[in-house]
Amino acid sequence: MSKVTAVIMAAGKGTRMKSSHSKPFFKVAGVPMIKQVCNTARAAGADNIVVIVGHKKEEIIEIMGDTVSFAEQTRMLGTGDAVMSAEKLIPDSGEVVILSGDAPLIREESVREALKAHQDGANSATVFTAVLPDGGRYGRILRDENGGVLGIVEFKDADEKQREIREINGGMYVFNAKDLKESLSKINNNNAQGEYYLTDTLGILNSEGKKIGAYVLKDADEILGVNDKFELSKVDKILRMRINEAHARAGVYFQDIENAFISPEVRIDPDAEIYTGTILEGNTHIATGCKIGPNSHITNSILRENVVADNAVIIDSEIGNGTKVGPFTYIRPGSKIGSDCKIGDFVEIKNSTLGNGTKVSHLTYIGDSDVGEKVNFGCGTVTSNYDGKKKYRSTIGNRAFIGCNTNLVSPVTVGDDAYIAAGSTITDEVPGKSLAIARARQVVKKDWKDKRDM
Repeated sequence: MSKVTAVIMAAGKGTRMKSSHSKPFFKVAGVPMIKQVCNTARAAGADNIVVIVGHKKEEIIEIMGDTVSFAEQTRMLGTGDAVMSAEKLIPDSGEVVILSGDAPLIREESVREALKAHQDGANSATVFTAVLPDGGRYGRILRDENGGVLGIVEFKDADEKQREIREINGGMYVFNAKDLKESLSKINNNNAQGEYYLTDTLGILNSEGKKIGAYVLKDADEILGVNDKFELSKVDKILRMRINEAHARAGVYFQDIENAFISPEVRIDPDAEIYTGTILEGNTHIATGCKIGPNSHITNSILRENVVADNAVIIDSEIGNGTKVGPFTYIRPGSKIGSDCKIGDFVEIKNSTLGNGTKVSHLTYIGDSDVGEKVNFGCGTVTSNYDGKKKYRSTIGNRAFIGCNTNLVSPVTVGDDAYIAAGSTITDEVPGKSLAIARARQVVKKDWKDKRDM
């Protein structure tokens, strides 16, 4: 199979977005549109990806980094001008797939099928099309009496009869690289917009006796582009529902499938349960038997089997089998919590490890700590891990019992089976099996109020 180059157009200003950002910068299903389109192109078999940048190019370059090549469009004179700006990065042979950075609904399968149709038909160019009840302001596909594609007429240049055509241009194409380059050199801007239309290449190729094909998309939503933030919301919802439907058909239960937000990279095993308002992002894996939500937000984290996360925020962390988290729990980056733990309400854990069976039931902060198995943290415990300049770690042994309202002033070590009395401030090591009491002795002054009021 010949090499495939994907060219992604992402240079436009997008003035209708009413934003200081470029259009492809905005996210759908938690992923920037430009990244979503590039991911699709790569998954469909593109060996090389060229992104055409212009307005706010720095944003696009920062998002994509060194995973793609960049070409800059400086004149902003239409789609033909955009592709011309990338000519030096397009090989002289193989296929070129042209996609739009603000049309993120195109499927990997559709790109693959269009490439196959292009190759099987020995086409010089193949245009992605869709059939709509009303063609709106899209360009219309012109066909001959045998159904062959003659070219595309833009809406502004179309006559009344042409505007009645329901098959429209999806704005995405497959070209033979050599034919694309040759036809680009022959287009002009003699049209209502004064722009160089990429679509004019099809008419040129047709006039030279070269075959033009069309790949009709099964789902017309795939051509939808984003021009303003209302359309962004619409496209985002469609993509999210695709993702959720795929998970549901693979065995995941959704309490309310329209109100769960799952990014494309997330893995969810069968028999997991996702409740209303849950957000799952990044490199997250939810194992079988988990119950997530309502209103949990989990990013780049691994939740092992049968974890419950109720109204919890979990970031860059790992939770062991059968552990219950929440409600109203914040697990910050770098945390690893063992199996069968209880991490309760208004608990915050940061950059810490907790052994199996440990309980942190409520109103506690554990930061920069290594905690053993079956430790019990009383309400209101705080690891004081920051002295204003540096962070320090604490170590708490297996089966330690930490009384309510304890302050552990890091760095400090609490041994196995040690006990700490409620209300203590611990600054020194507590040996194993010992009891530490670090608080002022209670003093009771009888009749104090009567003397005060004299």
